[in-house]
Amino acid sequence: MKQFVLSALLLAASAATFAQTTTAVEKDPIKKIEVTGTAELEVVPDELYFTISLKEYFKDEKNQKDKIGLETLEKQLIEAVKSAGLPKENLSISGVTGYREWTGKKKPQHFLAGKQFQLKLSNANNINELMSKVDDRGVEYVNMSRVEHSKKEEFRRQVKVNALKAAKEKAGYLLESIGEKLGEVLEIHEVEEGSVYPMYKQAQYNVRMMAADAAPEGGEALEYQKIKYSYRMNATFRIK
Repeated sequence: MKQFVLSALLLAASAATFAQTTTAVEKDPIKKIEVTGTAELEVVPDELYFTISLKEYFKDEKNQKDKIGLETLEKQLIEAVKSAGLPKENLSISGVTGYREWTGKKKPQHFLAGKQFQLKLSNANNINELMSKVDDRGVEYVNMSRVEHSKKEEFRRQVKVNALKAAKEKAGYLLESIGEKLGEVLEIHEVEEGSVYPMYKQAQYNVRMMAADAAPEGGEALEYQKIKYSYRMNATFRIK
């Protein structure tokens, strides 16, 4: 019986000690500061992606005769890309379409095919000379669909690092203003929203315009804006 009472007293004493320790910890929490750092970087794109749509047509549209096939148009485009000294992998197929061409009230008898290509260039001015080597009537449209930079991953990493440095700098001067000192980092969180914002003017040019001296003085045939990389980083630091 005495042994049981002694054990109970020891358990009670341990519980009291634990409660006191817990209370002490709760009364003395970690002092910390949470901040958000932001950083941006704008670069001129060096990868311009164009969508080129070719379509079959009849030389004699009225009578729907003498069709210029897609094979002929595609060959012209491939040869134009080759003569421009571009790697063959810069040109790829992005879609295939088909349609029937109506002439007045006459019901069309022939099916005409179309094909879309994606072409990657480093200079927008090159598109004028390149498309001049493709049959004008066989080109439905040419659009600059998007822009990129070959070192985009490197830029993304750098902007994230800069955003984290900005968070540390912000925490430092905020604490300094109230007479506190910055301690070690406790947590870092990358804000998923707002990764990369490519900003450009989607300059759409009909191929006939490009073939007719559409480029203004200075040779800027297509206008586009810089790519903007923007990131935010949340960080928590200990207050010494």
